[in-house]
Amino acid sequence: MHYNNLITNAFVICSILLFSVPKSFNQNVGPIVKMTNGQVWPKPVLQHIYDEYMTFEPENFHFNITGYSCDDLQDVFKRYNSMLFLKATKTFKKHPSLSTDFIIGKMEVLNVQMTNPCENYPSLNMDEKYEIKINNSSGLLLASSIWGILRGLETFSQLIYLKTDGSAFAIRCTSIVDYPKFRHRGFLLDTSRHYLPIELITKTLDAMSYSKMNVFHWHMVDDNSFPYQSSAFPNLSKRGAFGKSAIYTKDDVKRVIQHARLRGIRVIPEFDTPGHALSWGLGGIPGLLTKCSDSDPNHLGPINPTVKENYNFIRTLLSEVSELFQDNYLHLGGDEVDMSCWTTNKEIQKFMHLNNMKNAIELKDYYFAHLFNMTRSLKTVPIVWEEIFDENIHLDPNAVVHVWKDFYNYSIVSKVMKSGHPVLFSSCWYINYIKYGTDWPNFYRCDPTSEADDNHLFLGGEACMWGEFVDETNLLPNTWPRTCAVAEVLWSHTLNETDAKYRIEEHVCRMRRRGIPAQPANGPSYCHY
Repeated sequence: MHYNNLITNAFVICSILLFSVPKSFNQNVGPIVKMTNGQVWPKPVLQHIYDEYMTFEPENFHFNITGYSCDDLQDVFKRYNSMLFLKATKTFKKHPSLSTDFIIGKMEVLNVQMTNPCENYPSLNMDEKYEIKINNSSGLLLASSIWGILRGLETFSQLIYLKTDGSAFAIRCTSIVDYPKFRHRGFLLDTSRHYLPIELITKTLDAMSYSKMNVFHWHMVDDNSFPYQSSAFPNLSKRGAFGKSAIYTKDDVKRVIQHARLRGIRVIPEFDTPGHALSWGLGGIPGLLTKCSDSDPNHLGPINPTVKENYNFIRTLLSEVSELFQDNYLHLGGDEVDMSCWTTNKEIQKFMHLNNMKNAIELKDYYFAHLFNMTRSLKTVPIVWEEIFDENIHLDPNAVVHVWKDFYNYSIVSKVMKSGHPVLFSSCWYINYIKYGTDWPNFYRCDPTSEADDNHLFLGGEACMWGEFVDETNLLPNTWPRTCAVAEVLWSHTLNETDAKYRIEEHVCRMRRRGIPAQPANGPSYCHY
């Protein structure tokens, strides 16, 4: 009996100890990484933070223009006014929970001073520098261009945060001087493997602007489909798209360009040839694609470079595309060309013999010489994939080489720049490669910029989302926040992964508040509002 009492008492004591252990003793309780409050993504070049705060009464806050203005700037103000105080609950209290020792007042106005008139369209060399000072009841945003104002307003919106108890919107006093490390901070989206609705593309542009990305590389067409509706060649989309509801009209394209422009984002189209063009063959252009063999006339390969009419067709198409898209750059592709079809086609072999061409590479060189003549006449700068450089194709003097192979082999970057050509980099930023767990640090650690050595020929880079297994159901969560890591590498002058993991937690919640279903960044977490 006495023995049983001892056992019972011991059980009671152990139970009391077990259930009275503070939560802090359990390392698995709560978020794996605690988010920051009011920290900026990507990290600014220079920021001084002070231990003083201001609060907001959202209905009493406004922007005040002290410099140049334009309709686009007014549009930006409307957009950010709707984002600054998102998810304020009905129980929002005007009496803040912050210690009154650190509150110096209420912020009622942000003075916005743009020192030059608005520019109509962003460009490679646009000025994105801005300064912010928050130190009294009003703040100052200063920039020389509307593009700098856009980046500064995004930063200002990120400085504001709602206390976790919902008691107040607050901003910490700070001063910031910020500008990007690289001019080209892009995102490639493939809309040929799966058709993506325009609404999803514009939402992608929104998400890009939240991380200060400035180039939308639209890989619109490929082997699987040709969704671009050409005025000159309507059968290309009529027969080559997945269906009537999977086509991008000119009005659709203009809508994307306008949405991007108002966010300081350039739109660069890619029409990849001579490979990746099987869907083009459905458009009724005689002799466009190469017949790989006489025995199987249905086995088709790349565009046939020996047919003169093909160049007339391509010139007309690219002229139409260049006129529609406002950017000075055009991506011509050139990757993964199956040249074996050229070597098995008797007519092509005869052409090569008559023109003293020793191999298919020389024929590809012949093809791109024609394309570069076209881009010069259109006054556009060509971008080509890395193979064109690797194969010693004679490049247009201004051609940009887009490096994408050999994930962590940065030496090709230096090699291209030594040849005198500008470089874009994407090798280890293929966002479509999915794995379980925290993988944004893999994109963050990939930093080819050490090879640049402040070389003006290193333009920047792009995160790439290829579409074989990506459609409207999973594009946004698979893209964000992983692409945010690339954005910070290309913007910020100093990188710190430890610091970044706390800020990216906040950025994920910020994006979700704004309607972007970003995936968890670091594991178990919770967005308070």
